[in-house]
Amino acid sequence: MRVDNVLGAKERRLISIAPEASVKEALALFVEHNIGSLPVVDASGQLVGIFTERDVLHGDHRDSEKFHHQLIKDVMTPNPLTCSSNDAVHEVMGMMSRSRVGQLPVVDEGKLVGMVSVGDLIKSLYNHAEAANQQLTAFLYGPG
Repeated sequence: MRVDNVLGAKERRLISIAPEASVKEALALFVEHNIGSLPVVDASGQLVGIFTERDVLHGDHRDSEKFHHQLIKDVMTPNPLTCSSNDAVHEVMGMMSRSRVGQLPVVDEGKLVGMVSVGDLIKSLYNHAEAANQQLTAFLYGPG
């Protein structure tokens, strides 16, 4: 199973933010869309960073009074770890586990095409295993 299978099963559209946006704007997007990370994309469409809940915790801890007024480019995680839509799900899960990240931008040919989370990957693997189980059960015991 590949990342493109996971992206195809997702219902959400890709939501990103510009480096010049404020932390306050990013937090509004987190709440509005019930998400925990935003890919940071410049005017040319290039992925330049990621802004996550972890960035919020660190920033708020450092200077809670000024943090919400800072620009994303000053508080994001630059050059984030990424994967490709052709990558195998189990390889991406290993990469995320080793790097201790919960979300990854999916980049193909230099273009951001989606985001995957650990939850997305687990759901996809579960659905795949459940379908295989149903097929085996039908093969062994017949349909129905």
